[in-house]
Amino acid sequence: MIEKITPLLLTYNEAPNIKRTIQGLTWAHRIVVIDSYSSDNTLEILNSYPQVQVFQRKFDTYATQWNYGLEQVLSEWTLSLDADYILTDQFISEIQSLPLSSSINGYFVQFKYCVFGKPLRGTLLPPRQVLFRKAKATYIDDGHTQLLQVQGESAHLSTYIYHDDRKPLNRWLWAQDRYMLIEVKKLTQIPESELSLGDRIRKQKILAPFIILFYCLVLKGGILDGWHGWYYAFERVLAEILLSIRLIEYEKLQKQDI
Repeated sequence: MIEKITPLLLTYNEAPNIKRTIQGLTWAHRIVVIDSYSSDNTLEILNSYPQVQVFQRKFDTYATQWNYGLEQVLSEWTLSLDADYILTDQFISEIQSLPLSSSINGYFVQFKYCVFGKPLRGTLLPPRQVLFRKAKATYIDDGHTQLLQVQGESAHLSTYIYHDDRKPLNRWLWAQDRYMLIEVKKLTQIPESELSLGDRIRKQKILAPFIILFYCLVLKGGILDGWHGWYYAFERVLAEILLSIRLIEYEKLQKQDI
């Protein structure tokens, strides 16, 4: 199975992460990377691996970027990864043992979120379909991120992928503010009845930060992870506060235009 898989990654200034991610992919004959014109030494790192093939494309949305990446994949299966995902030996062994003749077209995997390299007990990250047959899949936009649509049956893998982002805080703040502008557009343009319960709560602006703090520290056990757990909880609360501020700004600007 593993020889039929091509890892696919998106990059933009991922120098703090990309080497650790690629080192977990050295089993692959070909690795496709879609780079959004990185200005750090991401490309220098990628070019040091002979099986990596880099395509550059100006970023517009995640869905179009991923779909462009799928066009570059030549194998039957694609392993779709963020540039801060770390594969374990257990994960690699599991995908290596998957049956070739299965009717399954895609596989979901769970994540272990890391703070400065330490895996946390819990995370807000949902399982993601990372391994799938290229011919059966396409990406669509969903707020600031993307959704993968895979035709046919899907299954769940039993092993984990580690999410271990080592980029500096100022980069995280820049990205979150950009994401929240897109989330505001989603929350204000989609009818209330079509929003999930979580999005309806976020749209109220007040409750979401407090709910997220309780969820991360208590329900997900982050308080038992010490300062790593608190750091993650504070990050998620700050993201929700940014969204609330952006929603208030949007509403006030809309009233001024009336």
